[in-house]
Parts: sequence; C-alpha cells; structure tokens
Amino acid sequence: MADWAAAMRAGDHAAAWAISERELQRRDPARRDDPTLPYHQRWVWDGRPYEGRHCLVRCYHGLGDSIQFARFLPMLAVRTASLTVEMQPRLIDLIAGPGGGIRFVPFIDAHPLPQSECDLEITELDFALRLTPADAAMPYLAAESGVLPHGCVGLCHGAGPWDPARSIPPHLLAPICAMALCISLMPEATTLPVLNPDGCPFDMKATAALVAATDLVITVDTMIAHLAGAMGKPTWLLLKSDPDWRWPVGERGTPWYPSMRIYAQPSAGDWETPLAELARDLAACPALAAER
Repeated sequence: MADWAAAMRAGDHAAAWAISERELQRRDPARRDDPTLPYHQRWVWDGRPYEGRHCLVRCYHGLGDSIQFARFLPMLAVRTASLTVEMQPRLIDLIAGPGGGIRFVPFIDAHPLPQSECDLEITELDFALRLTPADAAMPYLAAESGVLPHGCVGLCHGAGPWDPARSIPPHLLAPICAMALCISLMPEATTLPVLNPDGCPFDMKATAALVAATDLVITVDTMIAHLAGAMGKPTWLLLKSDPDWRWPVGERGTPWYPSMRIYAQPSAGDWETPLAELARDLAACPALAAER
C-alpha cells in the first residue's frame, strides 16, 4: 500500500480512495474481520451501504487512531438508523461527550460485539464517507482544564514500543525545560526538571485536563499528538525522517490538525536539528519564556 500512503501524505484523498476501492474489490468476503488475524491487521467494511442502517464502528487500532478518526463519527451518525461505537474503554468518556445520539460501548478484546447490519473500522471512515479532514469541525474534543501556571509547556518524548524510532531520548528535552515551565505528559517518572517529576497519571481524563491547561504541547508521534491536536491546542510535533502516512513530508503543518506545527528529522536519528529549530522558535515566544 505504498501508493496509498504516498497519496495520503500528499493530501490526495481522491487518489487514496481510488486505491482503497480497488483493494476493496479484491478482498475475499470470507476474510472480513478475520478472527485469525490480530485486530489491527483486520479489515471490516465490505462496502455495503450504511445509510439508514444500524451500524457498528469498531476501534481496532491504537488510541491515537481512534482520536484522529473520531472527527467523522457525527457525520456517519446522521446517515444511519443508529450508530454504536465499540471503543477502547480509556477513550469513551473523553470522546462520547454529552448528546450526539451515538452509543459508545467498551471494546473488550476477548468479547467483541456481534456483527451489525453494517460494520466499519474507525480508520475506514474517511474512505467510506468520502470525507477529508477539512470536512470536520475543529476542534472536536474538549476537556475541563486542570490548574497549571500560565505559560506551561507539556512534553511527551516517548511513543509506543512498536516503533522506537519515533521516541526521543528524554535528556534531549532538557534545554526546553530550561527555557519554559514544563510538565511531563508521560505516564512515568522522569529526571527532567518538570513540575510533575512523577509523570502524568495513566488516566485519559486527567491527561486531557493537563493538556487543556498547557499553553503549548511538544510531543513525538503518539497519542498525545492526536489528543492535543483534536483539542485545538498549539502542538509542536517532532517527527522521524520517514514518518507515518498521516503526516506530510516536507511541510510545516498538517490538515489533520490546524493547530499543529511539524519539526521533522532531516535524516534518520537526527533529533538535534529539529530540536534546535524548535528551541529557536520557543525562544521567540516571550509569553512562554518569560514565565520561566
């Protein structure tokens, strides 16, 4: 699917959807939601109509994926007879919100819900609905703000173990802590000079409250990037040189999250270059630097 990834990186959604449509036509219906595969490798939607039907959206990928594509749920809901979303339990309170007419239930790996009239995986929604990021209102997530000093910067240096190249050695963020008041958005203790050396609670509501209370989030490509972007928080994203399909190459911004600014490695393993550029930009933000 290299062509699909290239199209998505370039923002050519029509080309990506055409590739997805050809792939859909080649699929064996007997392999839909194949229980012999890990959840993240399964495909779910078989192209059947969802208009006026009882639909089930399954969240088979990571927390960040669910946050990224949750923007399309309201637009699917108005086209269906009913919509149920089987979502990671940690995210439900954050994404469900008040009203909306969508039923959220926890996704339990060992006991997934039975099939509905039409099943889709959440990362298939842009293709199924033929919608781009520009079609969704921003921001689409909100949280009650915690209490932090004015000018506080949230830091997240670690991504999941599936791609260690996304993570930054934490000591490389020490110069940022010398420039502004910082908190850690990692769920672990840190030796960085931050306001919360024990780290961020492993709780989505508490994490979102901390993000809401910051003036800026600096993060690698992980769930925190999607959370901050979906909340409309100014977010500076540190990317490896060969990033995931959702991030444009050679661009400073992304249509997925208009409040996001990208700092990418010029070559594999070189975090010093984007961090130096980021530090120069941070120094040019007197409202942040003055609080230190």
